[in-house]
Amino acid sequence: MRNRTMFSGPGLAYVYLSYGMHRLFNVVCEGVGSAVLIRALRPLEGRELMVQRRGRESSLCNGPGRLTQALGVNLSNDGHDLTGGDLTISWGDPPGEIVATTRIGITRGTELPWRYLAYGDENVSVRPKTIEGRGLPTSWKGQRSKDSRSRGRHSKG
Repeated sequence: MRNRTMFSGPGLAYVYLSYGMHRLFNVVCEGVGSAVLIRALRPLEGRELMVQRRGRESSLCNGPGRLTQALGVNLSNDGHDLTGGDLTISWGDPPGEIVATTRIGITRGTELPWRYLAYGDENVSVRPKTIEGRGLPTSWKGQRSKDSRSRGRHSKG
């Protein structure tokens, strides 16, 4: 079953192949069968390696396929514990106001405001057409997982 990692507990990487060519990187969340697709990021470290992997200087991580290529994420990363090792997610303050927008890149559920981004960030994969929610929390520090399997991991939502 391709999505078995989504049912294995929070804090894991769920990586799969989309359309037979794009590797997509998701973070498994609390709840049964839930994960968040990581669509973009701001390169703060390792830019030279990202440029080498992508073969270009711009648009390094502004899209889910570009992001996995720049980070060197592949299918062997599926199920990887993101709290340690060479692929991790760590705490940090968002680079700006967090807003909710409608979903993109799908055909059903596009009206749902389940896409979150740092408003105005140049690394966003697709600029939002409308803003569905503002004033969202900008820090998740101190929020702890209630899942006993999380072993002290934090949840961002």
